[in-house]
Amino acid sequence: MLTNLYDRYSNSLRQLVKFGMVGGSGVLVNMVVTVLMNKANGGSINAQNVLWSIPGTDFNFRFTALVWIVAFFVANLYNFQLNRAWTFRSSKHATWWEEFWPFLAVGSVAAAVGLIIKVALTNPSSPVYLPEPFFHESSGIHSREYWAQLIAIMITMPINFIVNKFWTFRAVRSSRLQALEPVAEPVDAS
Repeated sequence: MLTNLYDRYSNSLRQLVKFGMVGGSGVLVNMVVTVLMNKANGGSINAQNVLWSIPGTDFNFRFTALVWIVAFFVANLYNFQLNRAWTFRSSKHATWWEEFWPFLAVGSVAAAVGLIIKVALTNPSSPVYLPEPFFHESSGIHSREYWAQLIAIMITMPINFIVNKFWTFRAVRSSRLQALEPVAEPVDAS
């Protein structure tokens, strides 16, 4: 019975492990972009600086949101290429663009959820604000910005795996294969 379970799910388990390895290295890419952007802006102490007000609301677009978006796009592109070539080995099944747009769409939904989580963790009026004394912007290892970035990534990663496995790298491939299948000619019974 265990052999049957292993045979049935071993490929998915291997893909999950590979996806996790790619995701882990993608987290490093994301965090490097985050640190570099914050350093270029004078440190994470300036992450809450308002870049512009959102018209008609009491909300602002802050540097922390820009960092989240840029780091997401860089890491998403990195993760897509590795997952396409190594995890799901789909490069021979569909074109790069056919798989990239669904991957980006899935990632964008997860990124939107992650941005909400990050803002909630870094907004002092939020009930889930990362508290002092451990979280503060005086030293990098305690940076609320960096921890919020990491926590949001960890929460959204399982969503990415499931949807990408069953939609991006399977549905896109399946629809392309169906389009390439020859249509059977009707047999003349006379």
